[in-house]
Amino acid sequence: MKNPHSKVKLLPSKPLAFLWHYIGARPWHFGGLMIIIFGAASCAIAVQYGMKLLVDAMAGGDRVHTAVWYALGLLIGLIVIENTLLRLSGWLGCRTILASCVDMRIDLFKYLTGHSMRYFHEHPSGSLGNRISSIAGAVEAVYGGLIWRIMPPIVDFLGAMVVLFSVDQRMALTLFGFAITVSALITGLGIRGRAKHQHYATQASRVGGELVDAVSNAWTIKAFSARSRESERLAQLFGEEAHAHRRSWMHVELARVIHDICLSLMAGGMLVWAINLWLAGAVTTGDVVMVSALSFRILHGSRDLALALVDSTQKIGAIADTLRIINQPHDLEDPVPRLALNQGRIDFENIRFIYRGRREVFKDFSLHIPAGQKVGIVGSSGAGKSTLISLIQRLDDVQDGHILIDGQDIRSVSQDSLREKIAVVPQETALFNRSILENIRYGRPDASDEEVYEAARHAFCDGFIRELPNGYRTVVGERGVMLSGGQRQRLGIARAFLKDAPILILDEATSALDTQSEAEIQAALSELMQGRTVLAVAHRLSTLSGFDHIVVLHQGRIIECGSPHELRQSGGAFDTLWRLQAEGFNREPDIHLKPKKKGSDNIRSLSYDTE
Repeated sequence: MKNPHSKVKLLPSKPLAFLWHYIGARPWHFGGLMIIIFGAASCAIAVQYGMKLLVDAMAGGDRVHTAVWYALGLLIGLIVIENTLLRLSGWLGCRTILASCVDMRIDLFKYLTGHSMRYFHEHPSGSLGNRISSIAGAVEAVYGGLIWRIMPPIVDFLGAMVVLFSVDQRMALTLFGFAITVSALITGLGIRGRAKHQHYATQASRVGGELVDAVSNAWTIKAFSARSRESERLAQLFGEEAHAHRRSWMHVELARVIHDICLSLMAGGMLVWAINLWLAGAVTTGDVVMVSALSFRILHGSRDLALALVDSTQKIGAIADTLRIINQPHDLEDPVPRLALNQGRIDFENIRFIYRGRREVFKDFSLHIPAGQKVGIVGSSGAGKSTLISLIQRLDDVQDGHILIDGQDIRSVSQDSLREKIAVVPQETALFNRSILENIRYGRPDASDEEVYEAARHAFCDGFIRELPNGYRTVVGERGVMLSGGQRQRLGIARAFLKDAPILILDEATSALDTQSEAEIQAALSELMQGRTVLAVAHRLSTLSGFDHIVVLHQGRIIECGSPHELRQSGGAFDTLWRLQAEGFNREPDIHLKPKKKGSDNIRSLSYDTE
């Protein structure tokens, strides 16, 4: 199995190239499979020739027992060898195909997670997960069809031609021409139906994503009495999927009907031809039996071949649909060099950022944060606070300008090395459907149990965890639904304690806590922030009272900056927000202040004194 942490480049975008890529990763395994299947199919054809020898020996007037037993022994030996090779192909195929499916799912997942957050906002997570899950089944069907349903009939055709040459060359040539014609016809039908199959795959993935979305929002559906409404909506989507499925299915049935008609004519014609030759004394009884057996074997084998070709076309359509969505070029490049963080200084230099299809968030924006500073980011909704901390983590890239950490452009270092140096406590802590121990340890996978317990104690969540029936082994449910919002946020803070990164980002880190818990967490965060560069987004301004500096944003511009005391004394936007909150008035004021630098649309550079 491949190392799941290895760097994955852009995968082949064409389905056949994608399939060949994983065959090339295990050439000896797949090559061995082909040789084994070729041997098994050859034995199957040889069995028919053995049957001819047996019938001819038994039909002989002199009743030579030696010839009969020789033919019977040959027949039984070929059957044993064929079955042994088939079982061997099953063992090797199981190991090879399943291992390849594991590799491709790992590669697709790793490539998927390399996309920017913009990509995940544009594609439903349920649909993406469904595509990666279903591609393994599609690839397994294609590989299995190639090995056990496509290759054996091809070998049968070739073997039948060789054997029939010993009976009548015209028969062999006729069989060859007929087989080529039927195969071309069925393949053409398969190619024509590819659009139908791909459309069905797209609809199936879409419906799967919509269903996951509905189930994950069960509370909202109940709260708004929307069960009937959602059922009707899903019924419409299921109906569209079923319509696409019917078109795909009926195209397969059309191919089956055409194939059955052609092969019935072929088998019947070959039998009539063989019997006429026997009546003319040109062939033996054994030859007629062999032609009969080969005709029916080719009839059934070619049916399997035709169905396998059509089925493979369907599956290739599904693979193409998955590659079209997941295997898009990354918005974010991922260089190899690692971030060498020494102090933790952060610089925004004349950055410009626009969300795709939306307004410009930052234009010619500059901000310089010395190492070890605690900086609060405040402002009205839509001011750019969340975008700013997203850009620091390189969840998206700026269109112009540079973001530097210790003088290194974050676009010039690997994404993982950057994020290893940043601990984030988001407003909504996302938890995996795993144990509490595993969720906290996610901050540092190599941490011991005792280190996890210590982080939990710092985050004031050790107490409630130990009161749970299974303590730290308690499984929290999907996205942590078994815990309250405050409990989830405490676990998120415990993760940050455990990660112990030099840069700390707090995005409303105490918003889900009650007053007493907030006081406890603020004390813990004060300890956590020591010696680190801290950026904190907060609506509750009292949580920033101990910070070194506050930056007030409005529509992507810095309209105020300074220490909390200085901004309170200035009587500007920060003081207005502070007084409104102190008076219990929660409405965000409409801030209209002129830039401090006359003639400028933005404060281009803010350098803070660390003394």
